[in-house]
Parts: sequence; C-alpha cells; structure tokens
Amino acid sequence: MASLDFDHEESQFRTFYSQQTPALEAACAALTGLVAAVVTRSGHVDIAKVEGRVKEVDECIRKFVRKYRPALEESNTPYDIQSYITDLIGVRVVCLYEDELEKIAQIVQAHFSVIDVTDKTAAVESTEASFGYKGLHLDLQLSSADRQLPEHAAYAHQPFELQVRTIIQDSWSVLDHKIKYKKSIPGQLKRRINVLSALFELADREFRQIRDATAAELLQAPDETVEATPESTTDNQAPSKAGGGSSELNAFTFLKIATHFFKEFEFDPSKVDGFVDDIQMWSPGMTRARFNTLMRETIGVVKRYKQHFEEQNPQGSFNPYTVIRHCLYLSNKSAFRAALRNSTRESFEAWLNENGEPKAH
Repeated sequence: MASLDFDHEESQFRTFYSQQTPALEAACAALTGLVAAVVTRSGHVDIAKVEGRVKEVDECIRKFVRKYRPALEESNTPYDIQSYITDLIGVRVVCLYEDELEKIAQIVQAHFSVIDVTDKTAAVESTEASFGYKGLHLDLQLSSADRQLPEHAAYAHQPFELQVRTIIQDSWSVLDHKIKYKKSIPGQLKRRINVLSALFELADREFRQIRDATAAELLQAPDETVEATPESTTDNQAPSKAGGGSSELNAFTFLKIATHFFKEFEFDPSKVDGFVDDIQMWSPGMTRARFNTLMRETIGVVKRYKQHFEEQNPQGSFNPYTVIRHCLYLSNKSAFRAALRNSTRESFEAWLNENGEPKAH
C-alpha cells in the first residue's frame, strides 16, 4: 500500500521499474509496430518516422515530483508513483505537415481506445507569453476487440502515450526539452526563445503552403498531351522569352506529360527532379512541347521493344523511366547517348536492326 514516505515510494517504484523493464521494452516494440502499421496502411498522410521508447526511471521520478508531489503533499495523499506515470511507454509519429496531425489522430482513434487527448498546439497558442513545442498527445490502449486476442495478451491492458508531431515540431521539442526543467529563465532569454519558437512555427506553415502551392502548380500546368505545333518541335529550343521561360521542361510539366503516358505509375517527386535535370543536361533547353512530341513519336516502338525485352528477361525491369530513356535515345542518338548504358544501347540497336524499326537519329 502506498505511503506518505516519498523516499520509500521512490525506492518501490524503482524496484517495480527494474523488474518490468524487459516486459515494457517488448510491449513498446509491439505497440510501436501496431501504430506504424495503422498509420502507414491508411495511405492518407506523409509519415517521416514512427518510433517508441520506454520512459527512463529518473525522468519518471522528475515528472512525478514536478507535476504531482506538491498537490499530494498538500492534501496528505500517499505517493502512489506508479499510478501517476501513465506514459511509461511512448510512441511518436512524425509527419511532414501540420494539417496532418488531426488526420493521424482520427486514424489512430479509429483503431485504439482513447483514454485522454491533450492538444499541445491549442495549449501553447492560448497562452501568449508561453513557449514550448506544439503537437498532439493521446493516451491510448488497445481496443476492446484487440485486448481479447491471444497475441496481445502480454500488453493487452498497457496504456501508452502517442505523440503526433510535424518534423518542425519534433525539432523544436529538442530545445524545449533542454530548458523545460530549469527553475528560472531570465526575461531576455524568454523573449529570445519566443522568437525562435515563432520562427519554427512559421517554418511549419511555410512547408504546408509550399506543398499546397506545388500541388496547385501541377494542376495548373499546361496540358501538353495535345499535339505540339511544328515550330515547337526542334531540338534544344531555347525557352520562350515571352513566356518567362515557362516553356522549358520542368518537374511539373514532366509529371503532367509522364502521367499521361503512364497512368498507373506513381512518379516519386524527388526522382523526377533529378531525372529532369539529366534531360536538361543531355539536351539543354529541352521544352515541354518537344518532350511531349518525342514521346508521342517514339513510344510505340519502345513499347514493342519493352514487350520483347520482358519476354527474353522475365526477371528484368523495364519501368516507365526506362521507357522514357529509350524514347529519348530513339529521338536523338547523339544528344541522348548517355541516357542508356552501353550494353542496354547495344541490345536496343540490335533489336531495331532485326525488326526493321527506324533507327535512332
């Protein structure tokens, strides 16, 4: 039974913690895996990482002393430390954008039983003079259905804290953690910390707005899947001055054209940037109209070669990027020689000769 002797209760808690550490570590790994599976399976948010931890024993004691001991002393209530530390296991989901926090909360609330929810963002924003990291904290446990499953028996009733943060909020929390236990922070330092906090908040907002602007830019990109005009089909055409350079092939217009030819393929934006850079290196000034035209002119031949290649190489890979590389090469052998490796180029040329297909220019 809990007592009013803090030293005794601290010793009891440390003994409990030491005995339960292996079980807590195993439960943490399992719960982290369950959360990761739930949020990634949804496919509706961009997840940077999912990680878990068992709270260190000294951190548990500090939290109890800071948050609960004064009130318990005042009311002459026994120090049952274990019952107050509900976040022995913590899982953290880090997403990219702040408007995804609530989406993640809704996803996990549909799969786990919710004990409590703490909105750190609302708490910080409602106190003008305060500083601290934002984020969403949920105290959870397995759903009633999952608690009945034998595979979850070891941690069926184990509560855990889920922290949901953006990458920016997660970075800010590192600084917040360094200063949160200090007893007194000078006013001048508080002002500097508030300025820094505001910059982090601004970065979060800018990342989201850049994402939205990027999506809007892609949606508004000209539809280059219509036939290009004859004067736009010359190689190495310089960007139109009247259009402020907008006619030059870029990641947005590349995606617009590529997704027309490969409707079922999801192009990774980070790879698209590098691939477009390669195209512009091989053929400086490549325009979106010229790229669309050369794809239209060559993709039929390349698709026939792709079928032949896959018949001869069942385990081989001939993805849309490979198709585009062959289309580029077929459109202009000298300009796009580097688009294909020597062995790949030789195999393609041999097939063209054998099948009477038009050779590359």
